[in-house]
Amino acid sequence: MQEDSLAAVDTLTQAYSDQWSGTSGAEEAGAFVQFMSSNELIYVVLGVSLIIWLVLLVFLFRVDKKVAKLEDQIKTDKEV
Repeated sequence: MQEDSLAAVDTLTQAYSDQWSGTSGAEEAGAFVQFMSSNELIYVVLGVSLIIWLVLLVFLFRVDKKVAKLEDQIKTDKEV
């Protein structure tokens, strides 16, 4: 029974080994690809997620300012 499960794992490894070979040809690629392949990819993922969070925060602050401005405008229109 254990040999059957090992054979299945070995078959999968052989079938997908060329797809997970790593970054072959990175020496000839651009500077950005070399940077990504030379560093740990977790830092790239963290950097991208940090950029996304910063963009979302800027967007929320801008929307908040616009809503506050509209609320003030409505308030002054009702008083007049």
